[in-house]
Amino acid sequence: MAGIVNYISESYNELRNHVTWPTWAEAQRLTVLVAVFSIIFSLAIWGVDTVFSSVIEKYFEWIKS
Repeated sequence: MAGIVNYISESYNELRNHVTWPTWAEAQRLTVLVAVFSIIFSLAIWGVDTVFSSVIEKYFEWIKS
C-alpha cells in the first residue's frame, strides 16, 4: 500500500513542479488543431471504407453472376 501512496505523491510532485503547462490560448489553439485533424482523418477513413465496400460489393456481384 505504501508503494501506491508513494507513486501518487511522486506523480503529484512531478505534475506540480516539473511540468510546463501551456497557456490558455495555446491550449485552445492546439485543441482546435486536434479537432480539425481528427475530422479530416475520420473523413479520409470513411472515404476509403466506402470505396473498399463498393469494390468488394462489385467483386461479389461479379463472382455471383
